[in-house]
Amino acid sequence: MNRGTFLRLMPLGFALALGIQACDSTNASNASNKIILTGSSTVAPLASEIAKRYEKENPGIRVDVQSGGSSRGIADVRQQVADIGMVSRSLNDQETDLKAFPIAKDGIAMIVHKDNPVGQLTEEQVIGIYTDKINNWRQLGGQDAPITVVNKAEGRSTLELFLKHFKLESPKIKADVVIGDNEQGIKTVAGNPNSVGYVSVGTAASQVQNGGPIKLLPLNGVSASLETVKDETFPLSRSLTLITKGTPNESQQKFLDFAQSQQVHDIVEEQYFVPLS
Repeated sequence: MNRGTFLRLMPLGFALALGIQACDSTNASNASNKIILTGSSTVAPLASEIAKRYEKENPGIRVDVQSGGSSRGIADVRQQVADIGMVSRSLNDQETDLKAFPIAKDGIAMIVHKDNPVGQLTEEQVIGIYTDKINNWRQLGGQDAPITVVNKAEGRSTLELFLKHFKLESPKIKADVVIGDNEQGIKTVAGNPNSVGYVSVGTAASQVQNGGPIKLLPLNGVSASLETVKDETFPLSRSLTLITKGTPNESQQKFLDFAQSQQVHDIVEEQYFVPLS
């Protein structure tokens, strides 16, 4: 290549370099304007409403909320597929690489059809039902009908906490129906008068408020309600949590601060959860 050719190509080289830098800058800007949340189907409706208000107060920012279970939220954050994960429990000792940001409190309630005459269950009875030692409602003072056992799918925090609380192992569960999110569980129980399941207290309470044909059962004599979750007397309560992999960046932290603030307490209550004090 002669000197003249080299000089003619120099501006093109600089232009290409500048073009690449401009694209990189644009991509980084776009990334900072979008926050992706994935995970718990219990947390997702609450996070979606918080996201709507956040977008309204921060024009140009988009918050994308996707459910799929707490395990998905943890996996996506670790793989950096999502910015923030949603988990319907506290983090455990094997999750020290993650940072937790609680946004509300909830409980896990046993539910049956509203026409089921059985009014409450002890922990021993719940264990008996889910291990097939109790398989007819007659054994619990109900009608002579087989119990349809509804269980949560693997990867759901609700299942994880249920097993931990009742000291059960997943292989020992004898389920007739396996469901994913709370809505599926409620729909299954509402459609089968002989079924029993366990779901979010908040989600179940909202369904009852809207005329859903289910009822929440007391556990060991304590009613499953927002009030007992709030005063921490309900035996099966939990934290609804947002998580990040390590320290969040500025954009993530701003959203997390908003989600933990009093600015969203009305949303938390509207979604039938308990705000953090």
